Amino acid sequence: MPDQRHPEKAHRPDQEQPKKPSWIRVKAPTSEGYKQTRDIMRENRLSTVCEEAGCPNVGECWSQGHATMMIMGEICTRGCTFCNVATGKPNALDVFEPGRVAHAVQKLGLNHVVITSVDRDDLDDGGAEHFAQTIRAIRHRSPSSTIEVLTPDFLKSKPGALEIVVEARPDVFNHNLETVPHLYPTVRPGARYFHSLRLLQKVKELDPAMFTKSGIMVGLGEDRGSVLQVMDDMRAADIDFMTIGQYLQPTPKHHRVDRFVTPEEFAGYEKSAYGKGFLMVSATPLTRSSYHAGDDFAQLRDARLKKLGRA
Repeated sequence: MPDQRHPEKAHRPDQEQPKKPSWIRVKAPTSEGYKQTRDIMRENRLSTVCEEAGCPNVGECWSQGHATMMIMGEICTRGCTFCNVATGKPNALDVFEPGRVAHAVQKLGLNHVVITSVDRDDLDDGGAEHFAQTIRAIRHRSPSSTIEVLTPDFLKSKPGALEIVVEARPDVFNHNLETVPHLYPTVRPGARYFHSLRLLQKVKELDPAMFTKSGIMVGLGEDRGSVLQVMDDMRAADIDFMTIGQYLQPTPKHHRVDRFVTPEEFAGYEKSAYGKGFLMVSATPLTRSSYHAGDDFAQLRDARLKKLGRA
């Protein structure tokens, strides 16, 4: 319920939720694969962003044994107006969590795993060391798995937090810009656009071989020109992979949906992004950061080899 999960939004007036068009609807999850993935998450007492953020692709992904694990608890210290993750005061870190995540990765037999987290502005390093421990635990238990991290911005962390994560050598470093700059004050008020952009640029400076990835939502009130400018900004920061998906309003207290972007417009964004030099682009109404992440990583790696003439 909004008043329980989102106390910072409780005073906001309800925003009308428009009816979803046919291209945005998905079936309720019922498969055996979905249930098995759910059970493994429950057995290992793990949270997933799939559930906490209300991802529309949870049925498809979990039926294939793919889940994006969310470490460091279920409570975020930020209050972004688009996000359905609960806001409040988080609990202390669970030192055994990295091992449980690694066990779940091994049990699910994942070739590619995505690890994300809530924002932890209450921690000196923003949770960077916990990310690093989780990466190392997965490497130990499942050495053949490739690892993608989707991190916070470490805006309020001590110097060196980003370096801790990069030194743990994930295969993909993802941090989402989420929206265009002029919408940050209303959509992502606790963050700073150019700080997030610089974070991704610095990853490349620290490790030029590491793949970087970022994404935005559309349908929040942006226009095409501002989306194209974000593409240019990302390429200036040498980001390899861009995702673009439709924003869906979790509750009436969240930021309203400005409009539903058509599949044809998404195809246009994809063409523009490839034209600007991204190695990989995913732009569809249901695209999310970790949607088809394993298949996308394989294509991303092949695209780099092709670019280097080693295909």
